[in-house]
Amino acid sequence: MGSKYLVALVVLLAFVGCKDKEQVVVEEIAVVEKPADIYEFGFNLNDFVVKRDTIRQGDSFGVILERNKIGYPRIFSIAEKARDTFDIRRLQIGKPYTLLCSKDSLETPKCFIYQPNQEEFVVISFQDSIHAYTSRKPIKYVEKSVTGVLNSSISQELDKKGISPILTNMLAEQIYAWTIDFTRLQKGDSFKVIYTDKYIDDTIYAGVHNVKAVVFNHKNTPYYAFRYRTDSIKNIYEYYNEAAKDLRRAFLKAPVQFSRISSKYNLNRRIAYYGFALRPHKGTDFAAAIGTPILATANGTVTESQYKGGNGNYVKIRHNSTYETQYLHMQKRKVNVGQHVKQGDVIGWIGMTGNTGGPHVCYRFWKNGKQVDPFKEKLSQSEPIAESLKGDYLDFIRPIKLKLDTLPIFDESKEKQVKTTVTQKE
Repeated sequence: MGSKYLVALVVLLAFVGCKDKEQVVVEEIAVVEKPADIYEFGFNLNDFVVKRDTIRQGDSFGVILERNKIGYPRIFSIAEKARDTFDIRRLQIGKPYTLLCSKDSLETPKCFIYQPNQEEFVVISFQDSIHAYTSRKPIKYVEKSVTGVLNSSISQELDKKGISPILTNMLAEQIYAWTIDFTRLQKGDSFKVIYTDKYIDDTIYAGVHNVKAVVFNHKNTPYYAFRYRTDSIKNIYEYYNEAAKDLRRAFLKAPVQFSRISSKYNLNRRIAYYGFALRPHKGTDFAAAIGTPILATANGTVTESQYKGGNGNYVKIRHNSTYETQYLHMQKRKVNVGQHVKQGDVIGWIGMTGNTGGPHVCYRFWKNGKQVDPFKEKLSQSEPIAESLKGDYLDFIRPIKLKLDTLPIFDESKEKQVKTTVTQKE
């Protein structure tokens, strides 16, 4: 009922001897119901006058309390005793604070509460004795799932479903960064995600906490990912697929097996044949016999496959929004533009086309549109799952994978649930 009034009907029966009739007297008495307790920061807010505000330009701990009728001798005493817990000089503009004040005409502040972020809060209490402490609001994690079929970009699809863009970033930049190029997803690709949302105080949405499991069906190939803790002491989690293989794949160190580096990346290279003129070499040459297979160093999509001038036969692959690789002087190309390749796939063969003095592949590595030395890049070098953990991992993901596989995919473009059966490729 809150603070609403309850009307109690008190019936008083008075027996009045008037022609042998009874007279009923009804009296109404208003009874006020006590407001329900409202707790926040560990206090019953009903016990105080609550004043909320944010730190503004020129505000300080002293200015705020002085503005609320506390004198500087008292302010100094409070600040001195609280400084071991919280430095009052660290108040940041725009951060919220709350004053709990006495419920009288003076409304004297009894407690100052500062929130440096959504989860933490600092309490400086001076009701009786002065003490300060830091605490956190209660956190609740809620497991959810979302499925869909791509008719536009993944971010647009999730946005239409009211899903935080944080989930898109987790999928594209953390989980599938080296497996799927999210800039080249295709219409008809589908996804199923089991993730955890985070709430503060049960009501404040704090975004996606983590992704528990996901399967992305891209170009008719299912890409699974399961979150698994590999180190309980350091609390380290990694993502692996259904076969316990790590998804954070590094690039292969070389595009050709059993080859040698005949010329390194060198921006200061000078060649005697050209009068020692500066001729930067922006690639790494791997020498091998003509006809030796050339391998894609990471998953990606072929963006160029042609013969052109000094490059001869060459292939260029886009791996994600950051990295591309290029392979020059091929004898013959095996892949076409738009084709999806996996790490280790043969994309062509060693040759001597274009400007070259011997059989080799000139391997070029692009980062954000600029050619760089791949051996100086800090690329992911995550280790595969330890053999001692593999059995536990497979047992761990079994019920999760079953749940993931049985989730129906909802295609909003057709306004119906589409039941799909994906054949696992070896």
